Amino acid sequence: MTLEKLKETANYLKSRTPVIPEVAIVLGSGLGPLAELIEEPVVIPYGDIPNFAKSTVEGHAGELIIGNLKGKHVVCMNGRFHFYEGYPLDTIVFPLRTFKVLGVNKLILTNAVGGINLSFLAGDLMIIQDHLNLMGNNPLIGNNIDELGPRFPDMTEIYSRRLRNLARNCGDQLGIKLQEGVYAALTGPSYETPAEIKMLRLLGADAVGMSTVPEAIVASHMGMETLAISCVTNAAAGISDQKLSHKEVTAVASRVKNDFTKLVSMIIDNMEMT
Repeated sequence: MTLEKLKETANYLKSRTPVIPEVAIVLGSGLGPLAELIEEPVVIPYGDIPNFAKSTVEGHAGELIIGNLKGKHVVCMNGRFHFYEGYPLDTIVFPLRTFKVLGVNKLILTNAVGGINLSFLAGDLMIIQDHLNLMGNNPLIGNNIDELGPRFPDMTEIYSRRLRNLARNCGDQLGIKLQEGVYAALTGPSYETPAEIKMLRLLGADAVGMSTVPEAIVASHMGMETLAISCVTNAAAGISDQKLSHKEVTAVASRVKNDFTKLVSMIIDNMEMT
């Protein structure tokens, strides 16, 4: 990946719309309905965007939407790329780096997770406080693009404390109970074994998924203020007798879409553009 390729993609997006986005949103499995709230949308299939990959997962539309949401200019990934699809990490995080070149400094990441914390229920929304990168790789490996960030970036506060507080306040106003916890990222695409879930609980994880962490690391490297919200779609392996399926994941995410869209909309509405 080079800065020239990032600029090429950014210039293409500028040619499609005069809107200069302030906030980037990445929508996870089953959470696409938020994209329907974007006003005056310019919808661009990933396949039309230079240097973009294509999303191959059910529940991920595979399109970029640029428009307005609650008075803010937004760019929204309706579907993301995953390591388990066979893409290298620099391909997965390429959109985030393009958004930074466009001038975006605020990021909202969303995903669907399995609940490890025994107090979590299917349908809960969780604010990610911190993460465990157990994917065996890091998107910053390789040549550093000095224009985007330092070679050895600090990761003390990947997920903005200020935005987490804002999310909690919005949840209180809406009457939406929000959990908060540590997200563990594994590669997938197989779900975890019961033994692996026991291990993750011992390590301090509250939820587990197959995405988000590479994007969050790169966003932190570039100085983007990041908030991440998970939809707990099921209990992780071994907690219940039910077998896990992607169909269940998308069904539960769809069930909580109203709370999710109201929450993210209010967060964006109250987000200070600094």
